[in-house]
Amino acid sequence: MTGFGRSTGDLSFDPTLPVQDGNASLQTVFSGYARTLDFFGRSANVTVQVPYVWGDVSGIVSDVFQSVHRSGLGDPSVRFAVNLWGAPAMNPREFARYRQRTTLGASLVVVTPLGQYDPAKLINIGSNRWAFKPELGLSRRLGRWYLDFYAGVWLFAANSNYQGRVRTQEALGSGQFHLSYNFRPRVWAAFDANFYAGGDASINGVRTATFQRNSRVGGTVAFPLSRHNALKVSVSTGAVTRIGGAFTTVGFAYQYLWGGGL
Repeated sequence: MTGFGRSTGDLSFDPTLPVQDGNASLQTVFSGYARTLDFFGRSANVTVQVPYVWGDVSGIVSDVFQSVHRSGLGDPSVRFAVNLWGAPAMNPREFARYRQRTTLGASLVVVTPLGQYDPAKLINIGSNRWAFKPELGLSRRLGRWYLDFYAGVWLFAANSNYQGRVRTQEALGSGQFHLSYNFRPRVWAAFDANFYAGGDASINGVRTATFQRNSRVGGTVAFPLSRHNALKVSVSTGAVTRIGGAFTTVGFAYQYLWGGGL
């Protein structure tokens, strides 16, 4: 799979920093690979994704307008997901005949600190730390409608070189909701919403005013281009942003599907 996203909007920094009226315009391209697995009889998959980010960030720093440009590799991520209830491991023909009811799954995302990072700079593409997100998901089919709920938490390792200091961050809880409608096989549309809360950061043990309480809403449409090719288009915007980016994001993702029989 490969994709492109463009995000524009306001940035809210730590209130203790001398930065006001933050604004950003960021572009992201990514490449990824996903593999389905038979995990002890349960349906599972592994996804690897590598992003490249470039764009501009501007704001008023100590009463002086400043702008910076960044371009480089983002932090790659690996995700493992497995169905705990419903949707057992299936071959392509079995999957084509399968009719979902209720499915419960779990996943773990690991973000690696391999992105571009300069400890002397405040604005970076990479985060210079490991991050982990365990998550549970519940999906229910109601005719052509699908209800999906996700609950997870981001756990962060320390950034040991944040401008020569140690930056730590508390857990950041997250929730997601998706309401989808399946027009026909591989053609669907969804309303999406999420919510994040927590994530207070400390620098050398001194807490900063960075508690997050953010949410986003958006929509997604997916459709096939051919038997093995598919396109997904998404739009989202910030509904509530306390700390972070109140971005409007437009994204496109192209998928090539291996395997026959569907």
